[in-house]
Amino acid sequence: MAPRAGQPEQRGPLLPGLLLVAAALSRPAAPCPFQCYCFGGPKLLLRCASGAELRQPPRDVPPDARNLTIVGANLTVLRAAAFAGGDADGEEVAAAAGGVRLPLLSALRLTHNNIEVVEDGAFDGLPSLTALDLSHNPLRALGGGAFRGLPALRSLQLNHALARGGPTLLAALDAALAQLDELRLLGLAGNALSRLPPAALRLPRLEQLDARLNALWGLGPEELRALERDGGLPAPRLLLADNPLRCGCAARPLLAWLRNATERVPDARRLRCAAPRALHDRPFLDLDKARLGCADGDADGRGEEVELAGPELEASYVFFGLVLALIGLIFLMVLYLNRRGIQRWMRNLREACRDQMEGYHYRYEQDADPRRAPAPAAPAGSRATSPGSGF
Repeated sequence: MAPRAGQPEQRGPLLPGLLLVAAALSRPAAPCPFQCYCFGGPKLLLRCASGAELRQPPRDVPPDARNLTIVGANLTVLRAAAFAGGDADGEEVAAAAGGVRLPLLSALRLTHNNIEVVEDGAFDGLPSLTALDLSHNPLRALGGGAFRGLPALRSLQLNHALARGGPTLLAALDAALAQLDELRLLGLAGNALSRLPPAALRLPRLEQLDARLNALWGLGPEELRALERDGGLPAPRLLLADNPLRCGCAARPLLAWLRNATERVPDARRLRCAAPRALHDRPFLDLDKARLGCADGDADGRGEEVELAGPELEASYVFFGLVLALIGLIFLMVLYLNRRGIQRWMRNLREACRDQMEGYHYRYEQDADPRRAPAPAAPAGSRATSPGSGF
């Protein structure tokens, strides 16, 4: 029916109906996991902070997720294929695309989740993963194949995560790192390491190794040689600040290496000596090789270091001796020029002491004379009698 002339055309109910039809025909978006936050955009970002009740990675992560962050959970154990359908008992569940549920995931952050164990193949099914962060977890056990199946991994952060594992964990870490040929960045800060994992130094494409806040005494010749690359590959940068360097003869190779490749260690100016006591808190780069000495019979430098006397130290000792000799000469000259006054002062002091002693002697003789003893006092109840009283 055509509208009458002069009446407005009624289009109000038509527009909402079209919107409802379009919404019904459109493909629904993948739901966000429970207690997680999903941020849309060119790369889907998920952040899950579920607390202690989250004991395994969420199963309902959208397959088009690109970035996944889980912070503050209680994962404790990352079992095999934990992000590709593996259940809590370690049994793998078949998933689409050959067990790969998250084919586009490129960044995985698992910090502060109380993770203690990472089993072999824990990250299987993540072929696109390029960045993995396990920092601030109390790791105690790590499988030698924990990072297998990560051909695209470029960045691995293990800061403040290895201090509780001991030598066994470090051996397993060395085996796990040997499989990461494409790794570019490795973070090992704050782990109380007394030596660097050998596999970390041999990674062919490593660009930066963060070893700050550890217990490194230094780097030996073998470790320095392992940092060099053959075939035109760039050598990695090394961060070494806040390590207790022992500035003995064992530190001479490191000192020579740093002076020839200062750009390889951006924080080289922050390196300071922790031992020996004579060089405590001294800038490492400001030292001279002549001042880096070892105790007798200690060729490897692991014993107590001693400081060799360099030219500057010998000159300071000579100057100090000359000053003491000059002070003694001045003192003797003053005594010679005032010898008469000193003699007069000594004579007066001797006479004063003699007069004082004579006064003490005279007083002692007076007190010891029996004739000067005082008369006994009369009884309190007796009456004084006169000569003519008759009694």
